[in-house]
Amino acid sequence: MLNELDKELTDRGHRFVRYADDCMIFCKSKRSANRTLNNIVPYIEGKLFLRVNPEKTKVAHISKVKYLGHGFYRHKGKCRLRVHSKSAEKMKNKIKELTNKNNGWGNEYRANRLRQFVRGWVNYFKMADMKNLLLEVDEWVRRKVRAVYWKQWKKVKTRYKMLRKYNIPECKVHEIANCRKGSWRASIMLNSVLTNKEIVNLGYITMTDYYLKVSVN
Repeated sequence: MLNELDKELTDRGHRFVRYADDCMIFCKSKRSANRTLNNIVPYIEGKLFLRVNPEKTKVAHISKVKYLGHGFYRHKGKCRLRVHSKSAEKMKNKIKELTNKNNGWGNEYRANRLRQFVRGWVNYFKMADMKNLLLEVDEWVRRKVRAVYWKQWKKVKTRYKMLRKYNIPECKVHEIANCRKGSWRASIMLNSVLTNKEIVNLGYITMTDYYLKVSVN
């Protein structure tokens, strides 16, 4: 339905990008952008008989734009992609749901669901610069995984049994097993047991590592 809009924008010499009904038109100045907006809206509504949403149709600097979940910034004179803050927040909420220690999932099923989500999400945003974001998220996810295991090792007797499998000193086993902290605070103590490498061995994918494999930057 919007093929005619593409042709019109091309004929007018505009640089633009469109995905379905979501379109951005690039102009060199705010004045030029306002003029373009005032000219193109009547064309869409008067010639194509389509309704333009006035709340979503506006002039904005590229650094303020959210497009298909992406944000934009300038680096060394070039425009670069990043993950928009709202997209990052949505991602974290999904991970929080997948790593909820009270959802009754088995460890293997939880790890599998998280792998599926990470691969899909990272592949979608693989053109964006997000290494620092993912490093932060990975650290947070590992702590959540440790909290899940701590909750599963609820009884002191179970903690002794599980901790001794990791060949740590008996004094450390005793210290951790008798910890009375909540699962989130106690998860810090499990760093020496459920190390980053061990969490990967348990089937949990690292967002940063996967991003570095598929990134097109």
